[in-house]
Amino acid sequence: MVKIRLRRQGAKKNPSYRVIVADERSPRDGRFIEELGYYNPLSNPVEIKIDVEKANDWIKKGAQPTETVKSLLSKCNG
Repeated sequence: MVKIRLRRQGAKKNPSYRVIVADERSPRDGRFIEELGYYNPLSNPVEIKIDVEKANDWIKKGAQPTETVKSLLSKCNG
């Protein structure tokens, strides 16, 4: 199954994340199919940039977003 999930980037205790499409069997920071955007929780205000059209296309194809990605997508949509 294909999932839309977060991939951790950044240094120790300074995370930033990429929103990616990956096979659920792949490791968290391992192989992925496509990158959809990024999320930086430490900046003020929080930075969220996701290509919502691509994400919706993947969801129509059957990709399942994680709970965190669902909440980020709802924040991007308004």
